[in-house]
Amino acid sequence: MKNPFSMEGQVALVTGGGSGLGFGIAKCFVEAGAKVVIVGRRAELLDEAKRQLGGNCIARPFDVTEKSRLGALVADIEANVGPITSLVNCAGAHLKKIATDVTDEEFLKILDVHVLSSFAMSREVLKAMLPRKRGSIIMISSMTAIMGMEKVVAYSTAKAAVNGMMRALIADTSTSGIRVNAIAPGWIDTPMLHKATDNDEPRRNKILARIPTHTFGRVEDIGYAAQYLASDAGAYVNGVFLPVDAGAAGAF
Repeated sequence: MKNPFSMEGQVALVTGGGSGLGFGIAKCFVEAGAKVVIVGRRAELLDEAKRQLGGNCIARPFDVTEKSRLGALVADIEANVGPITSLVNCAGAHLKKIATDVTDEEFLKILDVHVLSSFAMSREVLKAMLPRKRGSIIMISSMTAIMGMEKVVAYSTAKAAVNGMMRALIADTSTSGIRVNAIAPGWIDTPMLHKATDNDEPRRNKILARIPTHTFGRVEDIGYAAQYLASDAGAYVNGVFLPVDAGAAGAF
């Protein structure tokens, strides 16, 4: 029997694919047989990721906040790599400040990366997917969309908006064979986690106390969840908010 978790023949686009969660997702997709286009602002990170991931990885340096150019990026991938079957909106930015210190400009910058750019990228990819009546879009949400945590008001707001976007997109696209889901990573061992906790031991300890296993996750834990949703194994999974958090949400 065919392996339902195989991604042979797929072309996946992963934003923020040069490091952290995006790299972990790209790695799992490549290992499952997909061609993977990774997008990010820093060319050196993308080059190193491509070196590690091998010939089925294609790097495209690009800032996803340059929304007027996203249509051209998608057209280039479709013409030179192949029809995009899976999109993972993983590009992100973090801001660690108490709410009263967050400026309007800082708040809007976080929303721009996580919400506006994810919508614009999804819109352009959907234009190509809808006529083919096949495709998977995965939003990377966060446990902060459902848990109150200090010093992440902009990030938490953006991720809650991503969940609403996912639910609205399924209403517009599901009868055309497109599935849209969201993964909510718990606390995963990434550069973003280290940036938030390395110089804040009380915060790190508070986070670990919320996780029933008292451990941080691996980027592959998110990668395998994304592989499930993007592959035939997840063919009947649509509109799901999937926590991958070692039980933190259930214990909250």
